[in-house]
Amino acid sequence: MERNTQQRQAILKAFERAERPLGVQEVLELAQGDCPSLGVATIYRNLKALVVDKKLITVDMPGGLTFYEIPGIHHHHHFSCTNCQKVFDVEKCGINVKNLVPNGFTLQRHEVLLFGFCDSCTQTAS
Repeated sequence: MERNTQQRQAILKAFERAERPLGVQEVLELAQGDCPSLGVATIYRNLKALVVDKKLITVDMPGGLTFYEIPGIHHHHHFSCTNCQKVFDVEKCGINVKNLVPNGFTLQRHEVLLFGFCDSCTQTAS
């Protein structure tokens, strides 16, 4: 059931402005700009509902971390900054994974996760 609350609107705006996958804390910080009274429990509740309503999808990361992003983006992978912990979309998929699948197996999907420093963290370290 979709409810268009002020909190939910603020959360969706955070994703539209960020244009990348977001973790719970990032959603809280960004959405509080439009809805200062937001709390982390409200964020979790709304993220779960937005996934059920197919307004967001999950991006599962190593270590059990979950990020969220707006669905409908073409097939892509992710880059995780090991310094700031932000996750970014990687627009290209240049890997022919079909060659890696054992004979007789059927590939349904794949995910490539890159790790390193994002542009901001690279510039700060220089």
